Amino acid sequence: EARRQRRLLLMVVCVALLLDNMLYMVIVPIIPDYIAAMRGGGGTAGPSAPAGGNGSGGGNRSLLPARYPPATGSNEDVQIGVLFASKAMLQLLVNPLSGTLIDRVGYEAPLLAGLAVLFLSTATFAFAENYATLFAARSLQGLGSAFADTAGIALIADRYAEEPARSRALGTALACISLGTLAAPPFGGVLYEFAGKRVPFLVLACVCLLDGLMLLVLAPPGGTGARANMPVGTPIHRLMIDPYIAVVAGALATCNIPLAFLEPTIANWMKDSMGASEWEVGLTWLPAFFPHVLGVYVTVQLAAAYPHLQWFYGALGMAIIGASSCLVPACRNFGQVIIPLCGICFGNALVDTALLPTLAFLVDVRHVSVYGSVYAIADISYCVAYALGPIVAGQIVHTMGFAQLNLGMGLANVLYAPVLLFLKNVCQMKPSHSERNILLEEGPKGLYDTIKMEERKG
Repeated sequence: EARRQRRLLLMVVCVALLLDNMLYMVIVPIIPDYIAAMRGGGGTAGPSAPAGGNGSGGGNRSLLPARYPPATGSNEDVQIGVLFASKAMLQLLVNPLSGTLIDRVGYEAPLLAGLAVLFLSTATFAFAENYATLFAARSLQGLGSAFADTAGIALIADRYAEEPARSRALGTALACISLGTLAAPPFGGVLYEFAGKRVPFLVLACVCLLDGLMLLVLAPPGGTGARANMPVGTPIHRLMIDPYIAVVAGALATCNIPLAFLEPTIANWMKDSMGASEWEVGLTWLPAFFPHVLGVYVTVQLAAAYPHLQWFYGALGMAIIGASSCLVPACRNFGQVIIPLCGICFGNALVDTALLPTLAFLVDVRHVSVYGSVYAIADISYCVAYALGPIVAGQIVHTMGFAQLNLGMGLANVLYAPVLLFLKNVCQMKPSHSERNILLEEGPKGLYDTIKMEERKG
C-alpha cells in the first residue's frame, strides 16, 4: 500500500511539473498575437518578429510563427521580454521563503497551494484582456512554481529515500519537465489557431484542478501527524554556504545558461545566417526531447551500477554542453543546427539527473533529512539562468555577436566541469545519526536519544 501510494504521489508531482512547464512555454506562439489584438493590431497582420534581440523568451520553439503587428517598437519588445522573464524573477525571490516554509509544514500542503496558484494563474491567462493582466498571470505562475516545483521535488526525495529508486524517480520528473517544455508550443499554437485563445489555458487549468484533487485524496495536508515528529530542517542560508551544495548549485545554473540564452536568440540567427523558414525555426528544439530522455535513462542506469561516479556524469554532461554550444555558430543549415542542440539537451540531462539526487544525499549526510530548502536552492539556480535569458541574451548578441555568446557559454561549462571533482569523495561520506532516524525509525537507545524524543513530543 505504501509503495503504491508513493508511485501515485510521484505521478501527481510529475503532472504538476509537466503542467508548470507547459504553462511556461505554451504562451510562446500566443503572446505576440495576444498583444497585437490588445493594441488593435489584429494579430494576424505583419511579418514574423525576430526572436533574437527582443527577449521573446523562446519563440523559436513555436510550430506556428510568432507574429507581431507592423508597428512593433522597442517599447513593445521590452514589454515582451519582461513578461517572459517575470515568472523566473518572482520565483527567484520567493524560493528562499518557500523552501523554509516547506521545511516547517511538510511537502503536501505547499504542493497543493502551488497547484491552486497555478490553476488561478492559468485561468487568468485565459481571460486576460490587457498587458497588466498578462503580467500578473505570469508573475502569479512564478509564485505557484516556487511552491509546487520545490515541494514536488522535495516530496519525491523524501518518499524515495534509497538509491537507485531516488535517481529513477527524479529522472522521471526531469523527463516530464522536458516533455512539458517541448510539447507546449505546438500544443498551444494548434489549439490557439483552431479553437481560440482561451482553450489551451482552460485545458491546462482543468488538468491542474484534477491533479490537485488527486493529491487531496492521496495525501491530504494535515491528515497525518508525521510532520509533527519531523526534525527542524537546516536553514537555507546554512545550506547555501555548504561548499558541496554550492558547487552543485553553480553547476545547475551554469549548465542551464545555454538553454536559457539560446531560446530567445537562435531563431533570429537562423533566419539571418541560413535563411531558415518558419517551420524550420519552429521545429528547431523538438528533436532535442529524445536525447534529453536518453540522457536521463543513461544516467539513471549508470548511477545504479556505479553510484560513486555521479560527479563524473555531471562533469561529462557539462563538457558535452560546452562543446555543443561552441559548435552552434558553425552550423550552416537546419539539419546541422539540430545536432549541437541535441548535444546540449543530452548533456543537460546528464547534469540534472546526476546532481539532483546528490543534493538530497548531501542533506542526508551533512545536515537534517528535510529537503525543502535544498531543492529551493536548486530552483534558484535554474531561475537565475531563465530570469536573465529573455532580457540579457539579446543584448549580448546585439553588442558582441551570436558566435561570441555561444563561445562564452561553452567556455563557462567546460571550465566549470573540473570543479565537480570537489564532489568526488561525497559518496564515501557516512550518513550521520540524524534526529530523523532517532525519532522516526529507531527507538531511544540511550539517555540523549530519550531526551531528544521527549523534547520533540513536548
